[in-house]
Amino acid sequence: QEQFVESGGGWVQPGGSLRLSCVASGIAVNFVTMQWYRQSPGKQREFVGSITAGRDPRITDSLRDRFTISRDTAKNTIYLQMNNLGPEDTAVYYCRRLGGAVWGQGTQVTVSP
Repeated sequence: QEQFVESGGGWVQPGGSLRLSCVASGIAVNFVTMQWYRQSPGKQREFVGSITAGRDPRITDSLRDRFTISRDTAKNTIYLQMNNLGPEDTAVYYCRRLGGAVWGQGTQVTVSP
């Protein structure tokens, strides 16, 4: 069964950067589309971006100038690089396989002075 473990979250000041990791097991990330989502307090979970083998990573328009997604197939891991973070980026960040029902436990990102 597929499983995902996110990490790399924490507290950061506005303007800072974080790199989140999502380690997958039970599937090979280079053969599927992997996605990042986030959920802020009181809001619905929202799509952040995705990465598919053979295609450029896709980031939702509002985040495209600050976030990037990459993949390390040897580590079966995908990453979310987040730059110039602001308080609006405070959320729990999750990864999953496109179309899958399994989510990781998420990693909390808090952006504040």
